[in-house]
Amino acid sequence: MTDTTDDIAEEISFQSFDDDCKLLGNLLNDILQREVGTAFVEKLEKIRILAQSACNMRQAGIEEMAEILEKQLASELSKMTLEEAQTLARAFSHYLTLMGIAETHHRVRRGVNMALSAKSCDDIFHQLLQGGVSPNDLYNTVCKQEVEIVLTAHPTQINRRTLQYKHIKIAHLLDYNDRPDLGHEDREMVIEDLVREITSIWQTDELRRQKPTPVDEARAGLNIVEQSLWKAIPHYLRRVSNALKKHTGKPLPLTCTPIKFGSWMGGDRDGNPNVTAKVTKDVSLLSRWMAIDLYIREVDSLRFELSMKRCSDKLSRLAHAILEGDNNETHREHWNQSESRSQSKNQSQMTSLLPSKLPARAHLPSFAVNGQSDHPRLDIPGPDYNQLNHKDGKSSTSNVSNARSSKIRSSPTSSAGSNTSSVSMSRSPSFNSSQQLLAQRKLFAESHIGRSSFQKLLEPKLPHLPGIAPYRVVLGNVKDKLQKTRRRLELLLEDCPCEIDPSDYYETTDQLLEPLLLCYESMQSCGTGVLADGQLADLIRRVSTFGMVLMKLDLRQESSRHAETIDAITRYLDMGTYSEWDEENKLEFLTRELKGKRPLVPPSIEVAPDVREVLDTFRIAAELGSDSLGAYVISMASNASDVLAVELLQKDARLTVSGELGRPCPGGTLRVVPLFETVKDLRGAGSVIKKLLSIDWYRQHIIKNHNGQQEVMVGYSDSGKDAGRFTAAWELYKAQEDVVAACNEYGIMVTLFHGRGGSIGRGGGPTYLAIQSQPPGSVMGTLRSTEQGEMVQAKFGLPQTAVRQLEIYTTAVLLATLRPPLQPREEKWRNLMEDISKISCQYYRSVVYENPEFLSYFNEATPQAELGFLNIGSRPTRRKSSTGIGHLRAIPWIFAWTQTRFVLPAWLGVGAGLKGACEKGETEELKAMYKEWPFFQSTIDLIEMVLGKADISIAKHYDEALVSENRQELGRQLRNELITTEKFVIVISGHDKLLQSNRTLRRLIENRLPFLNPINMLQVEILKRLRCDDDNLKARDVLLITINGIAAGMRNTG
Repeated sequence: MTDTTDDIAEEISFQSFDDDCKLLGNLLNDILQREVGTAFVEKLEKIRILAQSACNMRQAGIEEMAEILEKQLASELSKMTLEEAQTLARAFSHYLTLMGIAETHHRVRRGVNMALSAKSCDDIFHQLLQGGVSPNDLYNTVCKQEVEIVLTAHPTQINRRTLQYKHIKIAHLLDYNDRPDLGHEDREMVIEDLVREITSIWQTDELRRQKPTPVDEARAGLNIVEQSLWKAIPHYLRRVSNALKKHTGKPLPLTCTPIKFGSWMGGDRDGNPNVTAKVTKDVSLLSRWMAIDLYIREVDSLRFELSMKRCSDKLSRLAHAILEGDNNETHREHWNQSESRSQSKNQSQMTSLLPSKLPARAHLPSFAVNGQSDHPRLDIPGPDYNQLNHKDGKSSTSNVSNARSSKIRSSPTSSAGSNTSSVSMSRSPSFNSSQQLLAQRKLFAESHIGRSSFQKLLEPKLPHLPGIAPYRVVLGNVKDKLQKTRRRLELLLEDCPCEIDPSDYYETTDQLLEPLLLCYESMQSCGTGVLADGQLADLIRRVSTFGMVLMKLDLRQESSRHAETIDAITRYLDMGTYSEWDEENKLEFLTRELKGKRPLVPPSIEVAPDVREVLDTFRIAAELGSDSLGAYVISMASNASDVLAVELLQKDARLTVSGELGRPCPGGTLRVVPLFETVKDLRGAGSVIKKLLSIDWYRQHIIKNHNGQQEVMVGYSDSGKDAGRFTAAWELYKAQEDVVAACNEYGIMVTLFHGRGGSIGRGGGPTYLAIQSQPPGSVMGTLRSTEQGEMVQAKFGLPQTAVRQLEIYTTAVLLATLRPPLQPREEKWRNLMEDISKISCQYYRSVVYENPEFLSYFNEATPQAELGFLNIGSRPTRRKSSTGIGHLRAIPWIFAWTQTRFVLPAWLGVGAGLKGACEKGETEELKAMYKEWPFFQSTIDLIEMVLGKADISIAKHYDEALVSENRQELGRQLRNELITTEKFVIVISGHDKLLQSNRTLRRLIENRLPFLNPINMLQVEILKRLRCDDDNLKARDVLLITINGIAAGMRNTG
């Protein structure tokens, strides 16, 4: 179980770290004295001392005394009332969280203070040049690098977003407290602010009381961009550019972006019925809205900075053209406002003449015939977007009201003798009362005319003088177009008509970059390059990285859902049942239809709701296109037909939408990415890609529409649950080799997309180590990788940690490209891996899938059944309603075992495999593999890291207290297997004890135990009580708080 911050730095200064932990602990203790009283605080300290003493005894090898102390600790906890248990769980959980904040702070602090950070661009560029790489090759490789980090909504972030923000504020205060120039009074103020934040945390409910919606999850991802990545990207790109200039003499091109971001939040519908086509559209538009909103802020700031007059002739001409256009617009606006004021005056005069009830159809314009208007009605936006945008307190009231006012195109008019009104602005046909009519008139007068004059007061027009600052004129025009772009998106989010002229808003990244680059080139040509390379360059780099959408949204759906959809189509067309055809017949049908130029799906087709949802998703994909969306990922892919089925549905939707629009769909077609997850599918991945590329239509499609680049995703979670961690790692390695070979055979480039989770059982681990251990040739300057749940906040929640992570991605991919990892030295090593994998898989499956007692043991020994009450994700914990392990998602499978500190999925089977090889006399060969083969070394190191966090005594306590007597023998066997695994991992690594090569991690784990062990023991006690009283909501709350605390102590969930 890797710590969430293992990538950031190898060492920290424990002296200053301990000082901060002591400071935060004392502040929490003072707050608890005030909140719960001295007597209970003394009780908490007694429990902590008992736990600390037991840990000391165990570390000293005095097992009997340790067991006595642990039994005394369990006895103390069993006497607690639920109220006392809740307070203890909260106090220790918060302390572990504060310790984690201090730990992250000091890792970052050390990285900042180091003269040359390991794995930084400066460090790795120097290494490569020293190793014989030419400066030109280094420069070109960095500039061509394409890495995409994909943030997912996988439910492993256990902290509420409210608490995450408070934790970030504490981290900032610790950083501020480190300043050497702080006086005594300033330092006291920092302490006071810390007290306020910790008090606020204590008085905040740490539990989510309802499940997040997919839009909530997407908003959380967008907030990571706003709070951290937005600041981190310019800093990261400056580091890359400065290092390139230092080592090659050339800076990074201004619009070059080695790293971009994608998202699954709002697009991942695999097993999640809450993600609908409408959700995907709304999330995509919301992402665009936030991007534009952030750009408006940056342009505002930039206008203030760029006050100079000297500019290029080209920029001067543009500025004058803008001023002339504004001058004409001002005359039109003045005329319109005069007319509006006159109309408003007439309206007020006739208010008293209005009847109390208007005649039928009075809300329709006078040109309506038979009660129906020949023109579309202009609807007032509904509350949907308000709710979408205001949830969690992110207010943008003014923006919404602006959007509403911008839609009201015509004011109510009246003339002498007229007794009808020509206003129509309500969705309801019963809109016919004078009160409502007057309300609409008031809305028009206040929001349209009032806003216009207020905006002039807030931001007066620049004087039209010859010496005016041209950059401010151009950037003012950019801001105006951005504001209209934002207004347009608000209208689209509310499903309202939008008549803004396309020339008045930005649709593409290039349109926004054009004036910014013109400003940059002008400043460079006029000798103010030092200014151009400041805030303006940062904005250009942000636009190049985030584009108009911040993060392109991937879509994901299971392969069987596509087969069901084509089934419905072929049956409707009397062509038979598609899913009953063999693979060759499927491919023949799909290829034939893909070559055709007519839509396959008839407009009149009636299908089941599930099928309709799939068709609607492809329609939304056609409407949004590749400008807003990234890839279409097919989970559980196993055949070439799975890919072609999606290509056909995509092509069909694009033909239909294009026909309705009377023009081509926006953007290009989405990349279709097969995701191979199970061991069986991984073994067949190479042959599936080879089959696809052998089809002429598909190969030409990849070359023409995707620049000859085939993307393939490999899944770490389900393969690990299917066969155990060791076998999954080996099968993933071979699958990547096979996919690369298949693409090379047809001259197609490949991008591998790694579906890695946070925990080692789901493919997690330090990013650098993971990339460096990939098969040679699998990382050729391109890589996609998921970052999930708590790992997103841990790696990218603070700008400093984000910069470090981005550098690590860049340098690891660069090294893997220019200095690929070594192949296995000899064929014998591959054969040995096959033998170990076979034994490991057999043992793992014999326990998990073949032992009839295991499922019951799992349910008794872990809080798996209770995890669903956490409300940490929008999707169900199971793909199907079956109660077996097979349909349980990988996250709760890992999460449950992490809670008991047994972390079984990450090591089960490994010991059996290594023992089998060693007993055959292969010990020395395994030691050589560990030293010389990066893949094998990283696999063993990650397993050692997991074993360092596992705790046999705690796992034993769960078994003895919760598991039925007839199943306790299974628990004893598994604990013995854990001991066997530890023994052989140490033998092969050559270490004397676990984590010998990672002393920092070992000490950090030991520091957490006096708080973590009591929470585990309390969880056992509460589980016993809750299983006797299922409906005890108070006990359930206490249990959920212990789950939070253990996750904080383990620095991982699932």
